[in-house]
Amino acid sequence: MSTISVIGAGYVGLTTSACLAHLGHEVICVDIDQEKIRQLKQGKIPIHEAGLPELVQTGISNRCLQFVVGAKDAVASSEFVFLCLPTPQEEDGRADVDALLSVVNQIREVVSPGTIIVNKSTVPVGTNTTLATAIRRDDVSVVSNPEFLREGAAVTDFLQPDRIVIGANDSKAGDRVAQIYESIDAPIVHVDPASAETIKYATNSFLATKVSFVNALAAVCEAVGADIDAVTAGLGSDTRIGPRFLQPGPGWGGSCFPKDMHALVRIATDAGYEFDLLRAVISANEQQFERIATKAERLLEGDLAGQNIALLGLTFKAHTDDLRNSPAIEVARRLAKKGAILRAYDPMVNSTSDIPSEIEIATTIENAVNQADLAVVLTEWPEFASADWPVLADLMKSPRLVDARNLLDRDSMIELGFRYDDLGRT
Repeated sequence: MSTISVIGAGYVGLTTSACLAHLGHEVICVDIDQEKIRQLKQGKIPIHEAGLPELVQTGISNRCLQFVVGAKDAVASSEFVFLCLPTPQEEDGRADVDALLSVVNQIREVVSPGTIIVNKSTVPVGTNTTLATAIRRDDVSVVSNPEFLREGAAVTDFLQPDRIVIGANDSKAGDRVAQIYESIDAPIVHVDPASAETIKYATNSFLATKVSFVNALAAVCEAVGADIDAVTAGLGSDTRIGPRFLQPGPGWGGSCFPKDMHALVRIATDAGYEFDLLRAVISANEQQFERIATKAERLLEGDLAGQNIALLGLTFKAHTDDLRNSPAIEVARRLAKKGAILRAYDPMVNSTSDIPSEIEIATTIENAVNQADLAVVLTEWPEFASADWPVLADLMKSPRLVDARNLLDRDSMIELGFRYDDLGRT
């Protein structure tokens, strides 16, 4: 059992804190937001994440998990200090590491000799060295330990990971961090810090590239009369490729992919390499947003001005409440720019905060589609797949549907009388 401080009670920090406590460590989760800490002490979770509320409640009950405001007192008694802080994207694509440097400056004089600073934030290559320089302590090590948490499956990803990446110049420090995870059955990948930092960016960038490839492939299938489901079944059966992330959709988004793609392009440029491949992937994703809007235009015979469109889904993917960089929002902006009147339903969105003012929020799927000229499925919520579509068709002014997630059965929707369009299926 280790004593651990986790600085930052955001998505990564809270998941890390709860899971480390679940593994039996004594964890203090620190944040500067007093109201957030007050609610967390009561077991109230500010994000929607399966299994996380239960872990937090258990950690509080068995005294393995505490929440406090301010880092200095917490880190003084900790063997490990995990940095789980935001690194927002700057205008030039770089990741801003000011929050990490600020915390290091606050704690460098109070951490005990032998403490290991573990960075889980996604940072530019070389940040580990920057933090080690900033700490100005020969008796304190800095180790890179990037996170690979999918929203909606973060607890599972933490406790049952594909691998655990540890980047350390000091092998003893790396081994000590590895011991934190000794009860987890997963390979430990020991690398240098720069490689660990690159692995994080490379992973998300490759997955985004795979998604953009299948979206472009769906467009090809439509043009040549092939079926994307059949094509991806054959493609994914190749063990060199695999079946995951071969589902077409409205584009990629969320809190990580866009930021990390731009950051890796910036890192490469600063190092003297123009990463044109990733630039093309970013461009292809922008095209996909417009492509979905164009499908809506075609079903409405070219003019969206004054047309009532129901948006089914606003979060960037199902099983999360995260709207950051959501493809659904990006498509909605394009529809609104073309003059459409938008009403949206998402089971995790009940207010107009964080969404464009042009979008009206409906409380049910029936309210969303009532008198709509067209509906667009933008998030793959199971509720939409199991909806009573005969009833919804009757509620619509005209049963037209763009299925941007290929969530529904094409033949069944056409039999119900829908003018229906999806991605790459014939």
